[in-house]
Amino acid sequence: MSLDYVLQQIVNGITLGSMYALVAVGFSMIYGIMRLINFAHGDIVMIGAFLTLYFLEILGLPLLVVGVIVLVFGFIVGILVERSIFYPMRGSPQVTGFIASLALSIMLQNTGILLLSAQPRNFNFPEEMLVSINIGNISFKTLDLVIIITTILLMIALLLLVNKTKLGIAIRATAQNLDVARMMGININRTIMLTFAVGSSIAAIAGLMWGGKFGQIDPLMGYVPGLKAFVAAVIGGVGSIPGAILGGFILGISEVLFVGLLPPEYSTYRDAFVFTILIVILIVMPNGLLGKDIGERA
Repeated sequence: MSLDYVLQQIVNGITLGSMYALVAVGFSMIYGIMRLINFAHGDIVMIGAFLTLYFLEILGLPLLVVGVIVLVFGFIVGILVERSIFYPMRGSPQVTGFIASLALSIMLQNTGILLLSAQPRNFNFPEEMLVSINIGNISFKTLDLVIIITTILLMIALLLLVNKTKLGIAIRATAQNLDVARMMGININRTIMLTFAVGSSIAAIAGLMWGGKFGQIDPLMGYVPGLKAFVAAVIGGVGSIPGAILGGFILGISEVLFVGLLPPEYSTYRDAFVFTILIVILIVMPNGLLGKDIGERA
């Protein structure tokens, strides 16, 4: 096994980890502000993928324009989900929100099947995104480079939003102590709604990337990536945005190396490997790599 082969697998892992990181930050943002694990978050990936298919292949819009549209649609979907599902449950026991997120996930998946059919659909990206780039013996497509760069830019923008803007201050204050933030004059409802919206818009862009990378989409496609992004968030520390980013890259690289370095017959156990990591992290480091011990919130 050559060094070039290992480096090739690491590059593949960084690409996969970029997409996990995009979804994981939404988990962490929502949990940080509401102490809610939103398992319907992965289905926003599916919505983003089908929106991309419609605007890119059916309407023939440029990819950059489609990316902006998907961001906006994801933002709107996040608002609708928070206002219609989770806002009326504000103040209920945490398990209520958890059950509601599972119900919403199943509803979105089955609605997709009813409207779009369960048949996987080919997802064809522009040819210029599929051009191979070679650096020595390491090969990757233009799309891989676009995924990595877009992820880095979105993460920088998100960190600037959280750390340098009034909305970011409101998000951090609400995550720290909701009641104190309310007494300080922060509009809690607006802050939580916008947190959902930002997280959903980023997850929708992950759907665009996921469809382009793997070439097929279907209404159930967001379930497993959503669960794996949750694992990434746990690795980094649920509630920590930098932790979610770090966890996404760690998980992506680990998963690809597991498949690439072991005999082919072990590749079918990649999902079991991912969730084994989850169990080990929960046992050894319950708060993750960068997470903090934060209390529950009703």
